[in-house]
Amino acid sequence: MSKTLIIVESPTKAKTISKFLSRNYSVKSSMGHVRDLPKSQLGVDVQRDFEPKYITIRGKGDTLKELKDAAKKADKILLAADPDREGEAIAWHLGQYLGANNGTPCRIEFNEITKGAIREAVKNPRQIDMDRVNAQQARRVLDRLVGYKLSPLLWKKIRKGLSAGRVQSVAVSMISDREDEIDRFVPEEYWSLTGQFDIGTGQISAKLFKIGKEKAAIPDEGRMNEILSRVSKLDYRVKSVTSKEKRRNPAPPFTTSSLQQEAYRKLGFTAKKTMQLAQQLYEGLSVGKEGSVGLITYIRTDSTRVSEVAQEEARNLIKEKYGADFVPSQVRKYEAKGKIQNAHEAIRPTAVIRLPETIKEYLKPQQYKLYKLIWSRFVASQMSSALMEVTTVDIAGGEFIFRVTGSVIKFPGFMQVYIEGKDDESNEDNGLIPKVTEGQPLKLVKTEPKQHFTQPPPRFTEATLVKALEERGIGRPSTYAPIIDTILRRGYVLRQQKQFIPTELGKIVVDLLKEYFPKIIDVEFTAGMEKDLDFIEEGSMPWQEVIKAFYGPFAKDLEHAEEEIGEIEIQDEESDEVCEKCGRKMVYKMGRYGKFLACPGFPECRNAKPILKEIGVKCPECGGEIVERKGKRGRLFYGCRNYPDCQFVSWDKPTGVLCEKCGYPMVEKVSKKKEIKLVCPKCK
Repeated sequence: MSKTLIIVESPTKAKTISKFLSRNYSVKSSMGHVRDLPKSQLGVDVQRDFEPKYITIRGKGDTLKELKDAAKKADKILLAADPDREGEAIAWHLGQYLGANNGTPCRIEFNEITKGAIREAVKNPRQIDMDRVNAQQARRVLDRLVGYKLSPLLWKKIRKGLSAGRVQSVAVSMISDREDEIDRFVPEEYWSLTGQFDIGTGQISAKLFKIGKEKAAIPDEGRMNEILSRVSKLDYRVKSVTSKEKRRNPAPPFTTSSLQQEAYRKLGFTAKKTMQLAQQLYEGLSVGKEGSVGLITYIRTDSTRVSEVAQEEARNLIKEKYGADFVPSQVRKYEAKGKIQNAHEAIRPTAVIRLPETIKEYLKPQQYKLYKLIWSRFVASQMSSALMEVTTVDIAGGEFIFRVTGSVIKFPGFMQVYIEGKDDESNEDNGLIPKVTEGQPLKLVKTEPKQHFTQPPPRFTEATLVKALEERGIGRPSTYAPIIDTILRRGYVLRQQKQFIPTELGKIVVDLLKEYFPKIIDVEFTAGMEKDLDFIEEGSMPWQEVIKAFYGPFAKDLEHAEEEIGEIEIQDEESDEVCEKCGRKMVYKMGRYGKFLACPGFPECRNAKPILKEIGVKCPECGGEIVERKGKRGRLFYGCRNYPDCQFVSWDKPTGVLCEKCGYPMVEKVSKKKEIKLVCPKCK
């Protein structure tokens, strides 16, 4: 009988697929890419139409020999790398090496690793899609030209070992620009006024909304005092009570980007961790009697489209588990724009009947959490809308109008299963509002004036950076996690308390690129390059033309920069702290977890220590000063300056307020809604 060799990318995937096929199929793994551009040289012939020079990746010789031996024993070769540009390029390289690119259909792809999907794919091989391969080649050559031409310039002008990336540089620039916005920000004072009104059966709380026909704007304490003197003398009545039903629709199933954002918000996973776990769920895990099976569909996708079969399975499960009311009358369809973006499905469970709780015992805790998140999001995306009753009450007294808005859930719909997280948790909704009627007289019993200051734009977190990159068209699903990983490893940004901060090095590199290579750092230009790569994949643009249009101006910028830029020295900022070992003034250095103090006499003097910021509170154990410290992962905590003699430690910020019950200093506890409460750590 004829023998068919199937080549996939990973051993785990090979193991899962093998069990779905007969003995006539042999499934081997290429362990990812087998050929690439050389690391020791540019590897792109600029004079010969940017022809790439591919070599066997170091360490892949034995793998290729094993695959060649297996190919000799097979009558047919099927290349089953991932269903994207990278996968198509891997299949093409393997086909070139094994002689499978001979015009016969040799490429198969599948969106999920299940018996049905694999057997269907094996029946329908196709030829290698050279448009997709060329899109991958174009990206690889572009990135190589930028990296290998710019990096030596940075070594020469700033510091050895530096490197610049085409897409990563834009991300660093975005983080640096945000930091500049924060530095330039000047807070503006404003006030708000809340009134407590007696309604006879209780109280209702409302905020000052309008003064006359204008929205209430209270710039300072003087204006607030003037308003307070007037509102306290007025009679109040309920001006209007309006209630309306509002439908809330579910979020679509996950794309790569939205999965990374939500896993960060709800589970605290970095983009890199999310993709590692998702890859495990996709490639296959053993789940009891079923054995090894792929639990979710392909994880690198821009699409929110879902197959009709998966939709029907979800609707049946929803009806059985939650009731007919939770199934919408029409199937929910989520379509992405463009041929490329809609080529795949969204990320969903391969079998919705595989409930998270039924396979929990077979998964590691983090695998289970991510699977449950994906399952819940998908099921919710196919459910009925939630029905809310939103009530707004306006309370009038003279020219002043106070307003309160609240909502109650009349029908939970998809919210029974899942509610999408938010980056900004601020919420003015007051829930259930006490019942009042139009024209009802009310008595103002209390006023609560509050001073506020406008806040600068927030620093990027992993979730908001991925969202911003996606919105601006920078990178693609497979690149978000590597972008973040790269800029952290290169020391261009730091992650402190989950926020990205540019280092001095990062700012210098960004400033240099802005001045001499403005297109490299330009968001719109980089997004335009991504669109050109899509055009190449669609077959509507030759890949060499895209490279040529980029490289001509880039080469001129490079020549100009070589002549103009002098050597840039990064000066260390001097502190007031004196080195107790040699007497020199210590300087601020940037490390993996932020700034620290180091002796400038290195390597003769190797003294280094953390920057300790006093918060003006005495240690409850020894009376020393409490200072801010940072843990190994950069997390802020509070400890005694007299460490290690005094071991006092607190994750919450100690205050000078003493507990009324036990006299111990209380700490600030911050809730999810960013509200600060004082709590005694001793007697609670």
